[in-house]
Amino acid sequence: MREPTARTESTKLPARGESADESFAHLVDGFRRFRTEVYPEQQALFARLAKAQQPRAMFITCADSRIVPELITQSSPGDLFVTRNVGNVVPPYGQMNGGVSSAIEYAVMALNVQHIIVCGHSDCGAMKAVLNPGGLQRMPTVKAWLRHCEVARSLVEENCNCTAGDALGVLTEENVVAQLDHLRTHPSVASRLAGGQLSIHGWVYCIETSEILAYDANQGRFAPLDGDGPSPVATPAPRYLQA
Repeated sequence: MREPTARTESTKLPARGESADESFAHLVDGFRRFRTEVYPEQQALFARLAKAQQPRAMFITCADSRIVPELITQSSPGDLFVTRNVGNVVPPYGQMNGGVSSAIEYAVMALNVQHIIVCGHSDCGAMKAVLNPGGLQRMPTVKAWLRHCEVARSLVEENCNCTAGDALGVLTEENVVAQLDHLRTHPSVASRLAGGQLSIHGWVYCIETSEILAYDANQGRFAPLDGDGPSPVATPAPRYLQA
């Protein structure tokens, strides 16, 4: 029987420098602090949430660990109905009626959310993979999933004379716009948009600076979310306003 090969240090420890046991212990310690320090101070909130949820918005964003919707928006438990996946993708209706599609339908039809936010971010690994798909050969599921970003890649490739340094940022923005277009193909969303009962938003969050750029559908460009004047929105004009 062959002797097991000794693992190198880089194999033993991830970039953070913790062992698997140390990483898990950190999570358990965090839970203990939550239960003994945080929960008692917010017990009334959790008692209310135990019976129902009434989120202010649905937040569709990337699975990247650096993106924390509740932190970015300073929201409390129960405020956001969050859906996360690689690349903040929204598959067009009918192509892949899976987790994202069912979450959208539930948020709109059951929870009656009034806002849906699609949020991309800087330094996105998914967008890097869309630009350079060679690294996805050993990840066929990720490669197939990111086909939903192909429209953004084609748009940037054929219309933007981007430098290599700018391409990632432009693609990240165009991917948010593409996913907003996909979002509008969902019947529940299309119906509420037409009736003026739902607003949609496209954001790109910068990890380093905390800035959020929001898509302004009327201007066809991204602008600071916290700039002067009304916040940019991606919502089309309603066609059947409720009386």
